Amino acid sequence: MTSPSTPHHSQSKKRDGIPLGKIAGVPVYLAYSWFVIAAITVVFYGPFIMDFIPGLGNWAYLVGLAVALLLALSVLIHELAHALSAKVFHWPTEKIVINLWGGHTQFENFTASPGRSVVVALAGPASNFVVAAVMFSIDSVAQFKGVAGTLTDIVVMANLLIGIFNILPGMPLDGGRLVESAVWKATGSQDKGTIAAGWSGRIIVVALVIWFIVVPFLRGQWPDLMYTTVTVLVCGFLWMGASSSIHHAKLRSRLYLVSAAGLAEPAVGVPNSASVADVLDISPTGSPAVVICGPDGKPQGVVDFGATLAVAAAHATTTPVTAVAHALAAGAYVPEWSKGQELIQYLARLDGGEYAVVDHNGIVTGLLRQQAVVTAITGKEARRSGRA
Repeated sequence: MTSPSTPHHSQSKKRDGIPLGKIAGVPVYLAYSWFVIAAITVVFYGPFIMDFIPGLGNWAYLVGLAVALLLALSVLIHELAHALSAKVFHWPTEKIVINLWGGHTQFENFTASPGRSVVVALAGPASNFVVAAVMFSIDSVAQFKGVAGTLTDIVVMANLLIGIFNILPGMPLDGGRLVESAVWKATGSQDKGTIAAGWSGRIIVVALVIWFIVVPFLRGQWPDLMYTTVTVLVCGFLWMGASSSIHHAKLRSRLYLVSAAGLAEPAVGVPNSASVADVLDISPTGSPAVVICGPDGKPQGVVDFGATLAVAAAHATTTPVTAVAHALAAGAYVPEWSKGQELIQYLARLDGGEYAVVDHNGIVTGLLRQQAVVTAITGKEARRSGRA
């Protein structure tokens, strides 16, 4: 992981939003996008509350802001339930972010199982049902009136809706974990489970669009603009989340193909004091590739075979190998036993598109190219790029 003191970490925290502190050791952020949904909530609920409680006047919009804050609190409780239930299984939680779409809990690397995945996923909706039940019970005893009664009713209904909506069986909703875990348990493959849950999420989107937009339209009812806008936004978010789940599951399913030893082309190392003649003796046809190593034995660059051929034979013994090579990025070498997610994450932190492969003794055995890694993951030829 990136150290908290690095610029990358600081930039990430700025992108997350406004830090609200830590709860149970988990950092909580309020994303800047939350203010968009807060404004929409105020605009939507302000006139509604003004009509419901006429004496409030424009103060109804302040009550609308209170609704936005209470909804954010409900989402925070939902996400905390995920984080705290994960803590039982010793899954480290990186952060909680409250944003435009509600919120999300981001975990660090952990080992999951179908059963534990379901428990952590359903803890969120369960917490909303508990909040709704508690607030309903309090209201039944206290018999709140006016603004307090209105806010209590909204909190109860909002938590019920959040809970019910999130148990719908499709990614990226919590209920999608039910589908994922069921298929995972049946097939032994989490990736197949995620793909199935992603397609289930897409089916839910289609069903929501038909139910809330197409059916009313066919009945001759002109849909309300705000109502339609919210439906389109929510369905768009769900579709993107479901599609992202499918995409990432397909990539994960190919990780077994990613191996430094398996994807690297043969290579040998030569000291940076070698000459072009030495390179041509070792690799007269350009294979194996030739990697230049420094006095400490660490890879420094890769010989350009075309450039070696351009050197006149009379000058081959006096032309240093460094004159026909390009530099590797700092630290651009990997152990030949590296593979899977570990290898991907390491390469993502390196610049450049070539990486020397070394054995247990630090001897160069291969040259791994970015294109080979991307092709193995996606099944498609990689575009030229500076990072893996």
